[in-house]
Amino acid sequence: MNMLVPQRLKKRDLIGIICPASPVHDPSRIERGVRYLEGLGYRTKIGRNASARMGYLAGTDDERAEDLHAMFNDKNVRGIFCARGGYGTPRLLSRIDYRLIARNPKILVGYSDVTALALALWRKCRLVTYHGPMLAVDLGADVNPYAEESLWRILTSPAGHMTLAVAGESPAGVRHPGTATGRLLGGNLSLLVSLLGTPYMPDLRRGILFLEEIGEDPYRVDRMLTHLGNAGILSRLSGVAMGHFTDCVPRDPATPTLPLEAIMAGFAENTGKPFLTGFPFGHEKHMVTVPVGIRARLDAGKGVITLLEPATA
Repeated sequence: MNMLVPQRLKKRDLIGIICPASPVHDPSRIERGVRYLEGLGYRTKIGRNASARMGYLAGTDDERAEDLHAMFNDKNVRGIFCARGGYGTPRLLSRIDYRLIARNPKILVGYSDVTALALALWRKCRLVTYHGPMLAVDLGADVNPYAEESLWRILTSPAGHMTLAVAGESPAGVRHPGTATGRLLGGNLSLLVSLLGTPYMPDLRRGILFLEEIGEDPYRVDRMLTHLGNAGILSRLSGVAMGHFTDCVPRDPATPTLPLEAIMAGFAENTGKPFLTGFPFGHEKHMVTVPVGIRARLDAGKGVITLLEPATA
């Protein structure tokens, strides 16, 4: 199956907005995100069910899948931005018309829970998606200049051999020096682990695995990373880039724990491949946009990742 690289965004292009996971509780965040996009010269279209709510979900599974299909099927829509993550995209995977999406490849941006959707679209369609800022979370508030520059550089430039900067508020750390080449695959750790053993899990052989997480106790991070090893994932990889592990601290300070630093060190040792920490992506304002599925080179010693293919067409 050929890789599908979406067309880059241009001014006046129409951007669709969907809520494939949890609802946006403050509608003004979507409104501010819309104003931000329109202020840059884009047009916007909000999904028909984007304001729906059903408990912790942004409407029923059918409603959320309907919005996803409608945006991919609309010939005028050039890109799709997810409003937020939360929980819900794994429930859509068995409902998605992957042939429809493969016939209409276009930009899809999101992170966190959207990891499940992005990885499924790579596995089923070989569609490149973008692990980057979401409308109501990042673009509907004070936009971080670093995240903003990275997002639009990725989505609007057809250039290849682009370097994803690592220097920032949290400097990169090297666990294993060396270089690795492979496809950038990953996202949120818990969502990736939830896909193991399903038909939506990509083949990670010779891939560069990038991972981030939020709000998990260290022992839970340990358990998920250990599960990747027990599932035989580590031996297949070319390299690893670890991002933000935001608020991954013990909920009960009195409970004995291992520091996250020690967990990462053990994981790096078990992986035995070029291994980088402090890659700036995940649940922080200071984030780089990562094109999922693009071939790249990781130089752990220098702390940089270089794209070897254009991220857009």
